[in-house]
Amino acid sequence: MEIVKDKKKFSFKNVLGHKNDSLTQSIMRQRYIWLLATPGIVLTFLFSYAPMSGIYMAFTNYAPTKNGYFTDLLQAPFVGAEWFRYFFENDFNLVMRNTLITSVLTLIFSFPIPIAIAISLNEVRIKWLKKSIQTVSYLPYFISWVIAANIVITFLSADGVLNTFLQVLHLTDEDVLFLQKGEYFWWIIALANTWKGMGYNSIIYLAAISGINPEQYEAADVDGATRWQKIVHITLPALKPTILILLILAIGGILNTGFEQILLLQNNSILNFSDVLDTYAYRYGLQNGMYSYGTAVGLFKSVVSFILVITANKITRKVSDSSLF
Repeated sequence: MEIVKDKKKFSFKNVLGHKNDSLTQSIMRQRYIWLLATPGIVLTFLFSYAPMSGIYMAFTNYAPTKNGYFTDLLQAPFVGAEWFRYFFENDFNLVMRNTLITSVLTLIFSFPIPIAIAISLNEVRIKWLKKSIQTVSYLPYFISWVIAANIVITFLSADGVLNTFLQVLHLTDEDVLFLQKGEYFWWIIALANTWKGMGYNSIIYLAAISGINPEQYEAADVDGATRWQKIVHITLPALKPTILILLILAIGGILNTGFEQILLLQNNSILNFSDVLDTYAYRYGLQNGMYSYGTAVGLFKSVVSFILVITANKITRKVSDSSLF
C-alpha cells in the first residue's frame, strides 16, 4: 500500500505545476519547457494557422494589387458561396469522378500491400536477404516524384520495358501509348503511388510486429501451429489497432490523390481523366489567376476530408476498441 501511495504522489500535475498556481506562476514554473516549445509554436502558427486567413478569399472576388495582400483581401467584394456554386454547376462531376476513382484505386492497392510486405519480411530468416528486400522496397520512397515520374514515363513509353515485354509475349503487335489513353491513367497513378510508398509504409507494421510478445509464437510452435496459422491468429490480430488507425487516416485523405505525380504524368490529351481537385485548383487558382475560385475548391476538399475523418473514426469506434481520438 505504501508503494501505491508514493506512486500517487508522483503525478503530471506535480511535475508541471500545482493546482492553485496562477497562469503566470504556472508559466514561470514551466519556463524551460515553454522555452523549448517556443520555436515549434511559432513555426506552427506561421505556417499552419496564419495562412488560414486566406480561407476568407473563397468567399470574395479577390484580385491582387499593389496595396498588399491583407489590404486587397479586406477590400475584395464579398460574394458568399458564389464560387462554390460555380464549381458545383460546372466541373464538379468530372473532377470528383477522377479524384474518387484515382483515390479508391490507390487505397485498394496501397493499403494491403505494405501489410503483406511487413508480414512477409517478418517471416524471412536469412538476414542478408531480408535487408536486401527492405532496401529495395524502401528506396522508391526517397526518390523525388520528378525522378519517379520520369521512370514511370520511360517504363511506359513506346519503346519502354512494358511495351517490349508485351510484344515478346505476343500480347500486342504494336506499341501502346499508355499515357495517351485516359482510361489507363487512373490505374497508372494508383500503381505508381503504391510502388513509391509501399516499402516505407511497411515500416509502421514491422514496428507493430516487433512489439508482439515472442512467447505467443513459442506457445503456437508447441501446439504445432503452421506459419500461416500464426500469421492469422497472432500477427494479424496484433496488427488490427494499427491497421484501423491507418485506415481512418487513409479514408480522411481519400481526396488527396497526390498533386506532384499527377501534374508530372498528365497531359492535355487526357485532361478529362487526369484532372483532380489538386491540379484543378492549381490550374484555375494560380495559372489562370482565379485565386478565389482555387481557394474555394481547396476549402471544399479540406471540409470533406475533415468530415470523412470524423465519420471513419466514429464507425471504427463502434466496431472495435481502436480509434484515432
